Amino acid sequence: MSRAFIFPGQGAQTIGMGRALAEAYPAARAIFDEVDDALGERLSALIWEGAQETLTLTQNAQPALMATSLAALRALEAKGVSLEAASFVAGHSLGEYSALAAAGALSIADTARLLRIRGRAMQEAVPVGQGAMAALLGLDFAAVQDIAAEAAGAEVCQAANDNDPGQVVVSGHKDAVERAVDLAKARGAKRAMLLPVSAPFHCALMQPAADVMRAALEEVPMDAPAVPLVSNVLAKAVSDPDEIRALLVAQVTGSVRWRESVQYMAAQGVTETWEIGAGKALSGMVRRIARDVAVHNVATPEDVAAAAALING
Repeated sequence: MSRAFIFPGQGAQTIGMGRALAEAYPAARAIFDEVDDALGERLSALIWEGAQETLTLTQNAQPALMATSLAALRALEAKGVSLEAASFVAGHSLGEYSALAAAGALSIADTARLLRIRGRAMQEAVPVGQGAMAALLGLDFAAVQDIAAEAAGAEVCQAANDNDPGQVVVSGHKDAVERAVDLAKARGAKRAMLLPVSAPFHCALMQPAADVMRAALEEVPMDAPAVPLVSNVLAKAVSDPDEIRALLVAQVTGSVRWRESVQYMAAQGVTETWEIGAGKALSGMVRRIARDVAVHNVATPEDVAAAAALING
């Protein structure tokens, strides 16, 4: 039995996430306290009692989702499940940072601060209203790459997230992304719609944010992860800290190769994935990519108890 622990990205955030874990497990509560201390503010109060639109701001959502994932992992550890129960860790976009914190490559405090910097830098890279992202459903990655190239013209439009066989997200200048939506519909997409995001992530317009992250990552110590990380950019496992740093910079402007990452893990013998933290979006993607891989979620105390019973036997 080979398993991967996978960590969600932006969009999974909800008010109240992780609260039951913090109330049930002191080790989970300690994660939220540590993130609050690292950021010098009560992010936990926003997560549990704030406004959804404030939590959804990129600079808040990124550290908040990481905190929730790590709280769930600490709860699992309190029930005797160690990270070494997994053969790989992987995360979707910001989830890659959660995966690295889970695997001990980055400290919790450094990860929180890096994600706050990343969230702000990504938000500030493109003036509001100039960029957009759209989900194109029912077309494969190659078809969407062709559509993006045609839609770009003199602007930027790239295939940003290869999520699963029928869902690819494009990112770039707003007009170019809107052209891609029209082209996709004309070429048989089941659906093509703009996404409610505040910036065009994972495209060349994010280069200013990539430059900020290069500088920020140089200042932070990083160890080799306790289990290998399956990189968004490479869709294969890496463990060297210098390589991981470079890949985290490349990830800001590069495609999230999630479909290929899941296929890689399945090819390496992974038979089950455990989505650690808020939401179930990644589990849905895994089901559509690798039908033989079992999916599980860990977001509540009940999930933790069930996971411990299954993993510990």
